Amino acid sequence: MSPALPLVLLIEDEPGIRRFLRVTLSSSGFRVVEAACAEDGLKKAAAERPDVVVLDLGLPDRDGMEVIRDLREWTAVPILVLTARESERAKVEALDAGADDYLTKPFGAPELLARLRVALRHALRASGPQEPVFTTGDLRIDLGARVVTVAGREVHLTPIEFRLLVTLAKHAGKVLTHRQLLNAGWGPEYDFQAHYLRVYMAQLRRKIEATPANPRYLRTEPGVGYRLVFEG
Repeated sequence: MSPALPLVLLIEDEPGIRRFLRVTLSSSGFRVVEAACAEDGLKKAAAERPDVVVLDLGLPDRDGMEVIRDLREWTAVPILVLTARESERAKVEALDAGADDYLTKPFGAPELLARLRVALRHALRASGPQEPVFTTGDLRIDLGARVVTVAGREVHLTPIEFRLLVTLAKHAGKVLTHRQLLNAGWGPEYDFQAHYLRVYMAQLRRKIEATPANPRYLRTEPGVGYRLVFEG
């Protein structure tokens, strides 16, 4: 395989899932390096410098949350978590620890591949020069001029609405937790005021979505947070 293909580090202890993911990823334009435990995964992350990490939380030697924190001490590589833990708390904890996204087992190959592509696009944008204008679909955010348009029509946002939208845009495709967005909009003293966020996200949807009840851009991750869809 060409070394130009994106490299995925798969840290997963279940042989059946590793085999499924190896075949799926290899046939979809990815190179794959595998590890069956946390320690081996961390060593291969340092040695191989992957483009994205796919991480199971239930590893035999260490909890996956510790692996996320260890990786975040030295790398910004996108981390996509695979988890059988369905609780909202576990998902929020993984995202707050530094994961970029998560999939709950069982999952489908098309969704996994789509989320990997989004993670790679986000990493590419983050590593390059900061663009003054963010665009997804008909939504356009001019960061310098602080102007937001939808299909060419200017949308007037309050300062807090603009901060929330810009924060989501800078992490487009990534789930941001309620806590992360409350920090961005109001500051750390508002960490647990989730009702503020619900009100402002509803206002944002009314302003930028053609159908607020069925949003194209601002998606809810129930019990966890929000995601701005990136249409590359």
